[in-house]
Amino acid sequence: MPSPRRPVEGAPQFERAIDLAQDFTQLVRQRQPESLDAWLERASTSELEALQHFATGLREDYTAVKAGVTLPWSISPVEGHINRLKMLKRQMFGRARLDLLSRRFLRAPREGQGQAAGQRAPAPVQATAA
Repeated sequence: MPSPRRPVEGAPQFERAIDLAQDFTQLVRQRQPESLDAWLERASTSELEALQHFATGLREDYTAVKAGVTLPWSISPVEGHINRLKMLKRQMFGRARLDLLSRRFLRAPREGQGQAAGQRAPAPVQATAA
């Protein structure tokens, strides 16, 4: 079921931009790879420069974009772990040697995990102004 679209009076280019953005969102969420080429053509011929650049960027990495629209897999769990490790590294920067840093990486609780019996929670680190 298409979402209701509100007309933007006096600005037809904004209406077309909204249409293209909503169509792209639907294309990605409903995994419609057969609509990708037609959408890229519409965006490339749009009078809006930002959409033209976006379409050009998608065309440059067309294989990955097509796979992202087609395949059900996601790298979100991996990105979450990388984000957690980078956050721990930033918290410890300049405060500890490598041995303490590696212990902190290995023992840091992950989301949904409680503290093990006898294990202390890491103390919150306060940011200081430089």
